[in-house]
This record gives sequence, structure tokens and C-alpha cells, in this order.
Amino acid sequence: MIPSSLAPPRHARLQRVLAVVALFVAVVTLAACSLSRPAPVKRTFLLEPTLPAAAGTPKPAAVRIGVVNVAAPFRGKTFVFRESDLRYEADYYDEFFIAPAIMFSDATAKALAASNVFRRVVPFGAASDEGDFVLDGFVSELYADTRDAAAPTAVITVTYYLTPANVIGSGVAWTREYRQRAKVSGTGPEAIARGLNAALSAILAELARDLAAADLPK
Repeated sequence: MIPSSLAPPRHARLQRVLAVVALFVAVVTLAACSLSRPAPVKRTFLLEPTLPAAAGTPKPAAVRIGVVNVAAPFRGKTFVFRESDLRYEADYYDEFFIAPAIMFSDATAKALAASNVFRRVVPFGAASDEGDFVLDGFVSELYADTRDAAAPTAVITVTYYLTPANVIGSGVAWTREYRQRAKVSGTGPEAIARGLNAALSAILAELARDLAAADLPK
């Protein structure tokens, strides 16, 4: 038994008990608030660019769409905002419905099929031995430029490479870089998505025109 001279005073013990009770109530309150608060809702967007108009007589060759790779900073599905020359910010709440690489590859295949540039367009993901040519790409820029808050723009830069299929060491038959900056009305996610869609539509229209005019090896 603890001598009465060494036992803590009654008011000190009471203060400790009250402190424990207060801490328990605070924890329960915070947990209840987190459970009752609705989870943040993510908004997803899919780019569906305008398809180019059909060209004249198609080239007597088939093209297979390879992979349109995307640079690491823009490879994820989240929207990317450029806020200064060196600072970029990813938007947790707004993102693409599918990964940009798949979206760009699919959009490129649809655009070339609609433009009638080639006799046949083999879509992305088909067997690797199909097609006379393979069209690959690399997206080096895909973001919303908000450095000028009064005039934000949607920026896309893509480089396409056309190579003969199943020919070892043949090299690139044709390549070109395309860069588009589309003005957007505000920095909301829907405005950004519309701007990116407009930029990609313009790029695919240029791609179809240039491939139609290109002198490709037989």
C-alpha cells in the first residue's frame, strides 16, 4: 500500500482522468466527421478529336499504328498544369478516363482511317506483322499552361515516326513534330479538356495532310 504522503493529490488524479476523457471525445468526434464527410469526387474526361476529312486516292499501302508513348511528366491520367517556367502541378480531382498513351494511339488510328490516306489502317494493338508501314509517336508536352492567368492555353506536342514494317535496318521513312496551343476560356477542367481536344484535332488534321503529300518508299 502506497503511503498517503507519496500518493498523488486527489485533484491531480481527477485532472488526469478528465484529460483522458477529453482526448477520447476529440478522437471520436474527428472520426465521426471523417466518416460523415463525402469522399472527394474525381471527374474524368476523354479526348474525342474531330476526325479529318477524307483525302483523294489512298496510298496503295497499309499502315499499322504502333504505340504513341508519352513523356514521364504527363504519362499519368491526372491533368497537369504549368504554373510557372519551372513549376508544374498535377490535379488530383480531374483526370483522363484512360491513360494518355492509349488515348493518343486510338485517336491517331481513327483519324488516319477517316482521312483515307492509306489503303488500310491497322489499329493499335493488332498483330505486329501486319501493315506495310508502322506509325509510332511520342508526346513530349500535354498540359494546361496557366502562367498567364488571363490567357490560359492547352498545349500538346507530338512527334510521329513512320517506318517500313518487317524491314531490318530500314530506318525512319518519314517524321514530323507537331505542336499546338489552343486557347481556353478559364482554367476549369471542362475548359481544359475542350482545349486539349481542339489541339489534338488540329494535330491529327495536319498529320493526315502531311502523310497524304509525303513521298513514301515503295
